[in-house]
Amino acid sequence: MYTLLVAAASSVPRTVEWSPKIAIVMIICNIIAIAFGKATIQRQKDGPQLPSPEMFGGMSLGALLGTTSFGHVLGAGTILGLSRLGVL
Repeated sequence: MYTLLVAAASSVPRTVEWSPKIAIVMIICNIIAIAFGKATIQRQKDGPQLPSPEMFGGMSLGALLGTTSFGHVLGAGTILGLSRLGVL
């Protein structure tokens, strides 16, 4: 029983603490995702508008939420990959 517990505890991946480097990686990934969404979303102005739509190129709330959600998924994968490589 104890060997199973030790095996489970030793297989836990190392996670990194929050730092400004991690914040910069997440911001860059979100900017890339917003730029990608701006270039590929066909009807990006449909739906409720943001209070200052010119700040995000006229994208609607739905388009912004979609691109930033994609940016966070992209950022999480990038942070996990860079921490696994030892860069972060």
